[in-house]
Amino acid sequence: MSLRIVVTVKYVPDATGDRHFADDLTVDRDDVDGLLSELDEYAVEQALRIAEDRRDHGVDAEVTVLTVGPEDARDALRKALSMGADKAVHIEDEELHGTDAIGTSLVLAKAVEKAGYDLVISGMASTDGTMGVVPALLAERLGVPQVTLLSEVSVEDGAVTGRRDGDAASEQLQAPLPAVVSVTDRSGEARYPSFKGIMAAKKKPVESWDLSDLGIDADEVGLANAYTSVESAAERPARTAGTIVKDEGEGGRQLAGFLASQKFV
Repeated sequence: MSLRIVVTVKYVPDATGDRHFADDLTVDRDDVDGLLSELDEYAVEQALRIAEDRRDHGVDAEVTVLTVGPEDARDALRKALSMGADKAVHIEDEELHGTDAIGTSLVLAKAVEKAGYDLVISGMASTDGTMGVVPALLAERLGVPQVTLLSEVSVEDGAVTGRRDGDAASEQLQAPLPAVVSVTDRSGEARYPSFKGIMAAKKKPVESWDLSDLGIDADEVGLANAYTSVESAAERPARTAGTIVKDEGEGGRQLAGFLASQKFV
């Protein structure tokens, strides 16, 4: 008996950096540092916890991390491997440039099928696109149940069980394996890679696949074939100087007046 877990992760531009669009109105990734999407770290963490629990119960479990992206996206895989994942798959192909969520779900589905899986775990959304639709699209393409936006998840007796928290109530959900789940940032803090984990990650296998390995034609992906694209973009206006209130006995009144004028009070 074994459990094969695939975690889909994304290499995203650092949100603290100064991001720009390229001439084709895609994000200029050469102009900003990238990293593993923070929300995907929760997915990796939950995969590792499930794998550890299953091993404690005598079940072999393997965690594979999978990403689609440019050469630098390997940094996201290395982070996940250093956290404890067993192996990684990197989908890289020049024809993928500009692929939207629908095209990405196709690539992920083909890659997940090729890798072999019982459970796919994703973050609730990427920190750059923040669409949150890829897990559902992936489940549809794979033809398996989806259990999304979980703050608690476990696997037992051939089924995945989780809790989804809403504003007014919580739901207990369950689906038979194979299945796709997504987890929120309330599912549990992601572990920090240890020095031992970082060193061990260097020896873990990372496979590289392109579109031909997945049987996908170039006209199914890429910016020219995307269902969604950016039509126009403008630079964010520069910050203007703030209003300075000098307290010469009337500072409180001036501050209250400013807040009222901005409808803050």
